[in-house]
Amino acid sequence: MTHPDSVTALPRRVVVTGATGKLGRAVVAHLRDVGVDVLAVDRAAGGDPRDVGGEFLQADLTDYGQVLEALLGGADEHGGRVDAVVHLAAVPAPGLLPNAATFANNSSATYNVFAAARAAGIKRVVYASSETVLGLPFDTPPPYAPVDEEYAPRPESTYSLNKALEEEMAGHFCRWDPELIMLGLRFSNVMDVEDYAQFPSFDADPRLRRWNLWGYIDARDGAQAVERALAYDRPGAEVFIIANADTVMSRSSAGLMSEVYPDVEIRKELGEHETLLSIDKARRVLGYEPRHTWRNHVS
Repeated sequence: MTHPDSVTALPRRVVVTGATGKLGRAVVAHLRDVGVDVLAVDRAAGGDPRDVGGEFLQADLTDYGQVLEALLGGADEHGGRVDAVVHLAAVPAPGLLPNAATFANNSSATYNVFAAARAAGIKRVVYASSETVLGLPFDTPPPYAPVDEEYAPRPESTYSLNKALEEEMAGHFCRWDPELIMLGLRFSNVMDVEDYAQFPSFDADPRLRRWNLWGYIDARDGAQAVERALAYDRPGAEVFIIANADTVMSRSSAGLMSEVYPDVEIRKELGEHETLLSIDKARRVLGYEPRHTWRNHVS
């Protein structure tokens, strides 16, 4: 494993928003396992409905006052200085709500988290961006493969447009406060172990999963990436693609590109099942290295 450019000790107390989501649950569990004091935050009714466990606060992130109170440690029984924020809360995909509702929810929640963190003096924010900013669903072929962080965002949906604007917003927050560290993790399609049973069926038609270049992220590896990001100690705004090291397919990565995107430039010699969502930057800068693969769970 390569060593990250700049690491420090993990923050002591972290707020995780979107804590009851698929990735959120994995992140909360992982951070608690490595000794971080986590305040799990979500607007899901009923307190702690999906076994996040431990300290939980129900809050509406579109209400700035509620966000600020949570980050200042002012909510009853949830006191203590917050050292970092992991912002995962969002309408999680295009098409779940009308476009304007998706934008209104996600943009206001992210602005409120960023602004409240700054007001509370919190200098470390890790937030969920998305693979969608790379140009998904790739009806227009990618500029090259594996895709990476070097080309400008290409949002093709309202959800993705908001993610691209969040990355831009983080850059300006860091310009306003040069001590801020704001890392956007462009997560691929999040999977739990029980999701892997469907993967062999994808081989029947490679076009079924071309929309994200056959990528995925095991929720446990997504959580590991969050841990790595929380340990990064270089001020400024950065973005990282976070995917697993392989694809969802049994076919070779080179063969998939040749069949589905024959005119797209391949910029490196590809391993047999190597991800086409490049994680080279995350490996080099954060020390991220996926530990899981669906191939160990499907016979």
